Amino acid sequence: AYNIHVNGVLHCRVRYSQLLGLHEQLRKEYGANVVPAFPPKKIFTLTPAEVEQRREQLEKYMQAVRQDPTLGGSETFNSFLRKAQQETQQIPTEEVVLEVLLSNGQKVKVTILTSDQTEDVLEAVASKLDLPDDLVGYFSLFLVRQTKDGALSFVRKLQEFELPYVSVTSLHNSEFRIILRKSYWDSSYDDDVMEHRVGLNLLYAQTVSDIEHGWILVNKEQHRQLKSLQEKVSKKEFIRLAQTLKYYGYLKFDPCITDFPEKGCHVVVSAGNNELNFQVRLPNEQIKEGSFKVTRMRCWRVTSSVPMSNGPSGSSPGKSEVKLELAFEYLMSKDRLQWVTITSPQAIMLSICLQSMVDELMVKKSGGSIRKMFRRRVNGALRRSDSQQAVKSPPLLDSPDASREPMAKLSSKLTSVSLRGISHSSSANDVGANDFHGNYAFEGIGDEDL
Repeated sequence: AYNIHVNGVLHCRVRYSQLLGLHEQLRKEYGANVVPAFPPKKIFTLTPAEVEQRREQLEKYMQAVRQDPTLGGSETFNSFLRKAQQETQQIPTEEVVLEVLLSNGQKVKVTILTSDQTEDVLEAVASKLDLPDDLVGYFSLFLVRQTKDGALSFVRKLQEFELPYVSVTSLHNSEFRIILRKSYWDSSYDDDVMEHRVGLNLLYAQTVSDIEHGWILVNKEQHRQLKSLQEKVSKKEFIRLAQTLKYYGYLKFDPCITDFPEKGCHVVVSAGNNELNFQVRLPNEQIKEGSFKVTRMRCWRVTSSVPMSNGPSGSSPGKSEVKLELAFEYLMSKDRLQWVTITSPQAIMLSICLQSMVDELMVKKSGGSIRKMFRRRVNGALRRSDSQQAVKSPPLLDSPDASREPMAKLSSKLTSVSLRGISHSSSANDVGANDFHGNYAFEGIGDEDL
């Protein structure tokens, strides 16, 4: 069996025959010209070299399918991953009570099936809270890690290819929880949410929580004003004031490492307002702050590397930590592109944030509405509107042979790639092009911007 990692986490184990079955089903539904080529069957037992070659081919196949907006967002592909996740974790389909946190620490208990997908669980939580249907799409479920001292760390946004109950229980750690938060970036959408009592309460609770965590910056005078509005229970005015504060609507990530402006700098990254904000501690202990606009990122990718084992002195096999990196190519000035790398266990979550910012920007550009961005049920099946592409988080396949030494790089990092290569490449020589997220919201810089 092959281990499939999705979003940096072991998602499921599948056999070659199961993947072949998925391929045949996709071909039947979408046609041979849409679905990528599948590694051929072999009559004889594979040699170790052939086993590794097949693993690489299957990894490329799964990434190609996931990154195709039609195939990657299809119910066929997502239900295959959900079913495989449930089978791998050996969790039977039964009714269970799942606890979902709100930002204020309140627990919402919903009765669901273990086989319920993310959208079903989100709707169950919304129904329990009495949140109207047309506001459900403004919120998402996030997997977080909450330590005993109350610190909150975002692991990822739960996706359509997973079962929330299975995802959280298979981690066997009570620090991992599911939390409900708003899932849009543009604070002008707050107005839609505040129209309804429950939406207002959820937004208010999240804003208070983000201020308490120190994610939104508040000076003494602003703190006094906010406290006064809180005492008067003026929730809308409280949110309106908070909207003017620094880092309102941003997600703050755990401290990590960046190679900008030089290698090995410690950085705190926040995502919001269509940018990644960096607070960098330079080697001379000086703190510098700067922002990278998502519209000037030409492309980005997540790579993962496994430390090489150094014989007996190295850590025991299986214990080595996978190192995740997010790298993006940024237009620093009119003719100068530069790669910036963030090394963080939250690299996947950062990539998902970038993708959802781009999705939101593209919907706005085309004059669409955020309400239409979200998937709607059609005859019981989930459909994705054309305006929102699948969040491209390529799965990584481990070698089926556990005795093999870890590879130095699971995905090799390229120094540059043409945008045409990202979106239209069908060339086998264009190695790794599938790993890149081409940014369709990318904008060049004119003389007037310099």
